[in-house]
Amino acid sequence: MSIALQNQAEVHAALAHAPIGAMIIDEAGVISWANQAVAALLGEPDPAALRLTLAFVWLPEDDAEVLRQMLDMFFAAPADARPTWSRVVPIQTMEGIRQTAELTLTCAPGDFDKRALLYFQSLTRQTIAEKRFSQVFENLPLGALVVDTRQRIVQVNSALASEFGYPREELVGQPLETLLPARCRPAHREHVEGYVAAPASRMMGTGRDLTGLHRSGQEIPVEIALTRLENAAQPMFMAIVSDISSRKRSETALQQTNAQLEEFTYVASHDLRSPLRGIGDLVTWIREDLSGFELPDDVQYNFDRISLRIDRAEQMIDDLLRYARAGVRDTDMETISPAELVEEALALALVPDSFTIEVDLQGGDIVAPRAPLSTSLRNLIGNAVKHHGGASGRVRITMREEGRFSVFTVDDDGQGVTPGNEERIFKLFHRASPGTNGDGVGLAFTRRMINAHGGMVTVRSPGALGGASFEIHWPRILLKEHEDE
Repeated sequence: MSIALQNQAEVHAALAHAPIGAMIIDEAGVISWANQAVAALLGEPDPAALRLTLAFVWLPEDDAEVLRQMLDMFFAAPADARPTWSRVVPIQTMEGIRQTAELTLTCAPGDFDKRALLYFQSLTRQTIAEKRFSQVFENLPLGALVVDTRQRIVQVNSALASEFGYPREELVGQPLETLLPARCRPAHREHVEGYVAAPASRMMGTGRDLTGLHRSGQEIPVEIALTRLENAAQPMFMAIVSDISSRKRSETALQQTNAQLEEFTYVASHDLRSPLRGIGDLVTWIREDLSGFELPDDVQYNFDRISLRIDRAEQMIDDLLRYARAGVRDTDMETISPAELVEEALALALVPDSFTIEVDLQGGDIVAPRAPLSTSLRNLIGNAVKHHGGASGRVRITMREEGRFSVFTVDDDGQGVTPGNEERIFKLFHRASPGTNGDGVGLAFTRRMINAHGGMVTVRSPGALGGASFEIHWPRILLKEHEDE
């Protein structure tokens, strides 16, 4: 602060209402005047009470000794060559509260040639802000680092050091390129220079695959968010770095699984169906050739069995193809009334009149693709009848809202699920009841279809009615999980 004033009254008037603390001291450190701001900082209601006290008493002994030495040097120098001195020190207020302040010793103007000005700038808010930033920075679940304009690493948190396999102290002071593959460094320099020229918070490398360099020499896929940090000395830049190795592995595994499934469905639809149709044609031709002959009953029976098994094999192929397609998410969303949905599923499930149906729906409309949800309910209702074990019985369909899900329950009073088979019945080709028709694809198909839409299906037995109890958790509040949303 520069004060172009000539007499003490003018200086006092100028400093009286200054936003930072100021006191005038002599070479012994005795305070001759202080303003309200420094009195407030030191916890003294009346600044006049500070007069004729020593400035050192508010400082720890070590810092007080440094100030004494600086006063000696200050007043030993010619008046026009006295140095300005600053130091960050802790101070103890009248109430015993410790604060951090920056002291600045400088010349007093005008009549104060044998005095000096000592400014007190409270850094408590700044210190608290820096401490909070450090706590947040260190405890981020993602890797974070701060670099300067020369692309030197200034600060790293534990998560980033762990991601890249370094001790933290080894990274501080190193060029940022330490964490980059050699082939990416030239382009990265250009990108950083462009960012420094026009900094804005954003994701880095949108649309490009970014990789970092682990200490082991292996590359790791990463996502990086950039932002500028305001800093008094020089601009700083912070990068949030996410190691997405696990996600990339999952994506790759999913792509491979889908590719294998696609190949499988191609084989099923072409390489299996063709010979089956050939066998069916042969049986038809043989029957036509023998149409004028009286065939024994066992021969006729075997012809019928061949036709039946060909039909079942073709049905199995159809179900397999249906199962493969069930993994594809339907994006045709619509508002669905649960009552209409259940009514539609009951109509298509062809429940015999000998079964009593109970419906209890608690909840509002659902925004969802109708076909997969309706098909899932229809399959479970049909299974409740098919695997009931009796010619008549009860089936109860309920719905409730639970968190972000609408929960549909299909209970029956049938024979239930054999203990230990609760998960096995959802496996492909596993038949829940050996004495019933079907190829064991229905429940696997249902689970795959529900999972593809962010839901889940489970079973417990015995349920509320004594038989099986299937529950569908269908998301009524959608999460953004896909790029097309």
